[in-house]
Amino acid sequence: MHPLGFIHGRFQVLHNDHLRYLLAGKALCGHLIIGVTNPDPASTLREATDPARSDAANNPLTYAEREAMIRAALIEAGVPEDEFQVIPFPICQPERIRELAPPEAVYYLTIYDDWGKEKKRRFESLGLATHVMWERPPEQKGLAGKDVRAAIREGRDYRSMVPPAVARLAEEWNLQERLSGPSSGS
Repeated sequence: MHPLGFIHGRFQVLHNDHLRYLLAGKALCGHLIIGVTNPDPASTLREATDPARSDAANNPLTYAEREAMIRAALIEAGVPEDEFQVIPFPICQPERIRELAPPEAVYYLTIYDDWGKEKKRRFESLGLATHVMWERPPEQKGLAGKDVRAAIREGRDYRSMVPPAVARLAEEWNLQERLSGPSSGS
């Protein structure tokens, strides 16, 4: 068990596989820092290994909304609030990682594709300890945020894809209407 772990993701919209990933990271450490990537448009840059991740249509939620979803889902899952924190994490700007990344943390990640391999390489090039929780082929990734966003946008069942706390927030924030707007994309 590590005293401090660090995990990251876009969480656009936080879904059940995201929650499994977060809980797997939390099981490895006493305190978990969750870095929200693409926290704002200024820190969202194009990544050659995963160009779609920078599209505005793939980043419809604000940092504050994603932080609220993460907090609500983890607390609902029984994780004490004093055992985790959520911070903005500009993964697309490696030169800024040192500003936010505690050097004593172990950086947890999963690898499904070249983007996962690039993140591992990026962390290790900064001298950060990494721990790959699992590496699987892309077809075994499971849920994707784009699928959840499409289900919300199209009025299909998305509640079975997300933790109940996230479904409540999606309704409260009227995400179906927001995601169906003219700049919603896919």
